[in-house]
Amino acid sequence: MATTATTATTPRVDSVGPGPENTRSPGPWRRGLVVAVFALLLGLVMLLHAQIPGVGGLGSLVETFLPWCWVLVPVLLLGALWRRSASAVVALLLPAVVWLSLFGGQAFGGRSEGAGDLMVVSHNVGAENPDPTGTARELADSGADVLALVEVSEQARGTYEKELAKTYPHHTVQGTVGLWSKLPLSGSSPVDTEQDVGPLGDAKPAEATLVGNRALRTTVTTEHGPVAVYVAHLGSVRVSPRAGFSTDTRDRNARALAAAIAAERNERVVLLGDLNGTTDDRALAGLTSRLTPAHDVAGSGFGFTWPSAFPVARIDHVLVRGVRPADAWVLPRTPSDHRAVATTLSVSDDS
Repeated sequence: MATTATTATTPRVDSVGPGPENTRSPGPWRRGLVVAVFALLLGLVMLLHAQIPGVGGLGSLVETFLPWCWVLVPVLLLGALWRRSASAVVALLLPAVVWLSLFGGQAFGGRSEGAGDLMVVSHNVGAENPDPTGTARELADSGADVLALVEVSEQARGTYEKELAKTYPHHTVQGTVGLWSKLPLSGSSPVDTEQDVGPLGDAKPAEATLVGNRALRTTVTTEHGPVAVYVAHLGSVRVSPRAGFSTDTRDRNARALAAAIAAERNERVVLLGDLNGTTDDRALAGLTSRLTPAHDVAGSGFGFTWPSAFPVARIDHVLVRGVRPADAWVLPRTPSDHRAVATTLSVSDDS
């Protein structure tokens, strides 16, 4: 009897499991989407910082440290390279371009415009300064024609007056701010920065009163004509878990000072002092819309002044109108917690 050979066929089973040979990694445009999103958000924060709500001082806080956003760009770039993400690398172009447009000129430029004919220096000497004598001597050696000091304590005032008298025969002190000058002064008076000036210039009762006057106005007589000089120390910024980034006093002082400068009749104006905010801060818009930051025109680098040991923000300023900044720089550290700023101005030709 014939036997029929039966060939057993084993059905083919395709592998459907998640084995390594069948796993496909996302392409370079789909990898690192989280890094790409953070890059876009960083760029939008820099681009639209003026739209950030001011609740809890959030807007001022972001604008104070806006130049430091560059630190996040290389961090995100490392993340993009680690993930081999093309989308994240492309997304990083936004914060890089925005940062360069905002701060590239400051970061990479030395913009000195030559010699001026009036050198001014502004310094928050610090109420707790352990060596006012040494500080005064260092400032006198700076070569400044006009020297503005803020946060002059009652205890240290006599020391500054004594040490600076030989170099600066003319001076005025109004409360905790003072101006020493090699050139004659006239019309010196305090400036009330405690009145709460509304957006339309209407004065309102102040919510609080600082101890001692913190702003002054005087006229410096130069060989090219009079210059109105203001010295100011705006209210401090406070950070607390309850109030957040509290700027109420500083903002009120800034509005009052801006109103005083708006009413100034002299075309040549110089504002010196510690404004407790950077020129990117919206709270100082009333000042920066009327006056030009000297460092932005003639300085190099960011010109950070606070804290003196490792400065992270420029809150000490020289702002001008009707005079041309020729050079601007930060002086070496003194025993104060701030660094002094210096500017040479050309008074002979308006700009």
